[in-house]
Amino acid sequence: MLGEKRIREITDGVLARSAADETEVVILAEESALTRYANSAIHQNVSLADAQARVRAVVGQRVGVAATNDLSPTALAAACMQATEMARLRPPNPLFPGIPAPIRLPSLVAFSDATAACTPERRADAIGAICRQATAAGLTAAGAFTTEIYETAVANSHGLFAYFPTTRAELTVVVMSGDGSGYASDLALTVDDIRAEALATEAIARAVRGRNPRDIAPGVYPVVLETYAVDDFLQMFTYMAFGAVAFQEGRSFLTGRLGQQLMDTRVTIWDDGWDVTGLPLPFDFEGVPKSHVRLIEHGMARNVVWDRYTAAKEPRADGARMAPISTGHALPAPNLSGPLPVNLFLGPGDASREELIAGLDKGLLVTRFHYTRPVHPAQAVVTGMTRDGTYWVEKGEIAYPVKNLRFTQSYLQALNQVEAIGRETQLHRGVSDWGADSVPALRLSGFNFTGVTRGAHTRADRTHGAHHPRGAAARL
Repeated sequence: MLGEKRIREITDGVLARSAADETEVVILAEESALTRYANSAIHQNVSLADAQARVRAVVGQRVGVAATNDLSPTALAAACMQATEMARLRPPNPLFPGIPAPIRLPSLVAFSDATAACTPERRADAIGAICRQATAAGLTAAGAFTTEIYETAVANSHGLFAYFPTTRAELTVVVMSGDGSGYASDLALTVDDIRAEALATEAIARAVRGRNPRDIAPGVYPVVLETYAVDDFLQMFTYMAFGAVAFQEGRSFLTGRLGQQLMDTRVTIWDDGWDVTGLPLPFDFEGVPKSHVRLIEHGMARNVVWDRYTAAKEPRADGARMAPISTGHALPAPNLSGPLPVNLFLGPGDASREELIAGLDKGLLVTRFHYTRPVHPAQAVVTGMTRDGTYWVEKGEIAYPVKNLRFTQSYLQALNQVEAIGRETQLHRGVSDWGADSVPALRLSGFNFTGVTRGAHTRADRTHGAHHPRGAAARL
């Protein structure tokens, strides 16, 4: 780790050299280690250490950004000079609200020494337990075990300095059983909360139960969605609806509908970067403290997330401009997505998983979705496929497995058909490295399946491209 002292030295050095009117320095540092396994054997162990300095220079109302992962004084000085020169060449932006003044941040500790100190041997021991279980059942296991340290810091020429170190551990398990497969995963701040043997048991049970899947006709069926599938709702809403840019451009289903009832009254979705039951980040990449934002409250549209720039652009009813306010959701500049929520929670209900399934007279139990893509963002229509465990349920009992299905469904409409919400929540990796989603399972009265997929899925570590931890949001 760089540590707060070293990061202060870096940011102080850049700010002291800057010739810009205003200067901001964002430090993004990470140390990650990954152990990957396939065919019930470890085949890769890698580690990465990297740190990036992003300099934003403001000259009048012109803004330039430059970045480097060379933290030597010479390279940092060059990045600062480049950002300043880029600012001078750009046209002025009269809506740019400037770089924020210092804001007091309460302390928040969300760091696990056990995760930071996790060794390849400890990851291998956990994977060994998974592979032994799978082998004993005549199956093969694959997946990955990752432990990570992140440091985020923001400093600017007005005296603002914010620093936050944190950790995360993630274990994924895919078990193959001929034409059946099962999936399970854990995500936690501390590696001590990763349940390797329990995940193996869960994935093996799905794979065994998934043997000899049957065809099923396309149609609208009642469903129980496991938490892995439900998380795709939040990931899609993050991109399509919950950010200020989509809201202002009319691409969000919330545009012009704040205060309206859009979902079942039992659905509440919020973003909270201070909640340690998730994977917190207490400030954004301008150093503004994150607010608790109710996005959907008892089914009613309440808000989207803002940074200072999008708030400054938002017109009042009288045509004037708002004062520059922010909910603390700026992403690293520059980016086209604008502010996004990365610490999402979907409120739990009061049903156990068993009760959710027992409530299905005839319908489908879906483990997770795969390769989902938006079709009509303003209506939250998404297409994708089921994966790693799809089962037909009759009279509250799992009857038999079915072949993976393709669906095209409005997620907004689906959340108007809620019959029950699970009381247990699970953390899943969201759209970036800077947070996570906390979600329960759901039972819905209808979900539109349009066909059966063809071909086997054999890659255990394949994830939704846009949602990969080093994917779209991490590149912003």
